Amino acid sequence: MQKTINGATYRKMILSSAQLLDENRKYVDSLNVFPVPDGDTGTNMNLTFKSATKEVNECLNNNFDSLSEAITKGALRGARGNSGVILSQILKGMSTVIRQHTELTTKDFARAMKEGADIAYKAVTKPKEGTILTVIRVMSEYAVIASKKNSDFETFLKDILDKGEEILLQTPELLPVLKKAGVVDAGGRGLLVIFTGFYKALVNEEAPASDYIDITAIYERDRDLHNGAVDIADIQFAYCIEYMIINMYKKTTQSDIDKLRERLMGLGDSVICLGDLKLIKVHVHSNEPNKALEFGLELGEIGTIKIENLLEQNRQLVKERESKEPAKPMGIVSVSAGDGFEAVFKDLMVDYCIKGGQTMNPSASDIAEAIEKVNAETVFVLPNNKNIILAAEQAQDLTKKNLVVIPTRSVPEGISACLAFNPDANVEENRDAMKESMSSVKTGSVTYAVRDTHVDGFDLSVGEIIGLDNNAILAKGESIDDTVSELVGKLIDDNTVNVTLFYGEEVKESDALALQDKLSSVFPQCEFNAVMGGQPVYYYILSVE
Repeated sequence: MQKTINGATYRKMILSSAQLLDENRKYVDSLNVFPVPDGDTGTNMNLTFKSATKEVNECLNNNFDSLSEAITKGALRGARGNSGVILSQILKGMSTVIRQHTELTTKDFARAMKEGADIAYKAVTKPKEGTILTVIRVMSEYAVIASKKNSDFETFLKDILDKGEEILLQTPELLPVLKKAGVVDAGGRGLLVIFTGFYKALVNEEAPASDYIDITAIYERDRDLHNGAVDIADIQFAYCIEYMIINMYKKTTQSDIDKLRERLMGLGDSVICLGDLKLIKVHVHSNEPNKALEFGLELGEIGTIKIENLLEQNRQLVKERESKEPAKPMGIVSVSAGDGFEAVFKDLMVDYCIKGGQTMNPSASDIAEAIEKVNAETVFVLPNNKNIILAAEQAQDLTKKNLVVIPTRSVPEGISACLAFNPDANVEENRDAMKESMSSVKTGSVTYAVRDTHVDGFDLSVGEIIGLDNNAILAKGESIDDTVSELVGKLIDDNTVNVTLFYGEEVKESDALALQDKLSSVFPQCEFNAVMGGQPVYYYILSVE
């Protein structure tokens, strides 16, 4: 009977879950209910959790405070899509409770789950029941009750998993679109995969390999988010020393590695000393690089030596900072899928475009990186996809700049918002004008069904061409052109004057121009223009104004 878990066990649980989620991400992806090729919930959750585990791997001790900090930071930076952002908030909430302890009881873990559910709900403007939020809420509420009756962690987690499966099976009754497609919520399933990983680690089922940690990845740092120069007087240690120890002497023992770590800590800070009797990786900031190397030579041969002068690096950063032009008042970052769309945004004076879209959601960290590259005090962000809006909002925690998210759900809405931007207006005026402008455009898209299903009144077969607006399927057919024509007929009204056909990477320009002429004949009251969008997956994206 295991009544408590310590930091080392918790680390094992996290890594076990990461492995299990990675193995099952495609299955979780397959549960996405909307019948277009955007099944990415499992991928988004996997990438988010991988980012958290990368930070855990870099955390060199097993106290709950350090592990919790690593998980929170990593999950937020890697959060992708709504499912990833919500998962990052669940982990953040759990970490705020877990970090307060040296060992966890079932009651502590239950309180952590409850905080995770509360934080996740607060992160979503309009929480929708029948999703991952429902699953974590019900599981956490049950965990609080179960922890009062059961102090054994294995039984406790098994009961929570059973409750999770029970509520997951109810999600189709709470969310009609799930019931139509005959699947449970993908995010909820992904969450249960993670908790299953927790359980497997405790009962030693299919535990991760001992060499799961990638030592070389420990030194990969996000320089774009941490490249600010500081006062040279504040730099305590002038040199960054890195090296490998190979071909260890026969007399060298594992305890010698621990002693080396302690000796390096006496030389400076930022000490990392990892490995075994086959290979040791060393990193330290110190004013005595000669001694750092000397200590390593006592264990074996030295290789791959790198010594950097931190003072000189900082001087160069100061020069770069001073040589920059003064920041302008406002700038724009836009998410864009396709070279054609990116060219359109550049023509509309967008400062930076992030590659992304329906099947490739940028993370909060990706968006924050883009914001930092814009030399402006206030940066407007255009997500251009409903599944990226939440990640864009979370990017505020990763940048010191003033961030204004214009909640555009499609590229046409983003283009319309750009057209309303006025560099001579203030931030509030531009925010209001851009939001108003985006609401004046209708968006349509034409792609293909990826599963046999019945939704929005249509019986769909795999490969069938379908036409959608931002909310539902409006048309279907065997021909791309006929489906576009049917979709246009349902999107236009007496006030429509212009329809732009952004054609995707699989459509030839000649075919798009021929379709433009055909639609002009069928709908003479509107002006049609074919423009290369270059987007994947979607044959056409329509902007109707």
